[in-house]
Amino acid sequence: MPNLKIHVSDSIWNEKADELTALLGPIRDMLCGEFRVASSACQLAIIPVRGMVDQPQVAVEIHIMPKAERSRDQIINTSQMLQNMLRTATGSSVAVRVSSLDPVTYVALK
Repeated sequence: MPNLKIHVSDSIWNEKADELTALLGPIRDMLCGEFRVASSACQLAIIPVRGMVDQPQVAVEIHIMPKAERSRDQIINTSQMLQNMLRTATGSSVAVRVSSLDPVTYVALK
């Protein structure tokens, strides 16, 4: 499961909303392939925000469950793929942050 939040500066959102929305499917497909999960395990969202102009205009947060096959290198490579997809779509700088969830304390109700 990856939970993905894409925080996008509202100025970019106003110009690129359709392109970013269309990119959600390919992003989910890529994440599911790389992390070996079913699409039903994913939660993706794009959130328009207002932030400081001197920080990345697109900021991504990924939360995933740790698994033995999810090495640091594999997570970095997948994050770079995602960063490139969003950089291409927005023409802007993209920050990606990944956190592992604690499987003992994590609770999800669907």
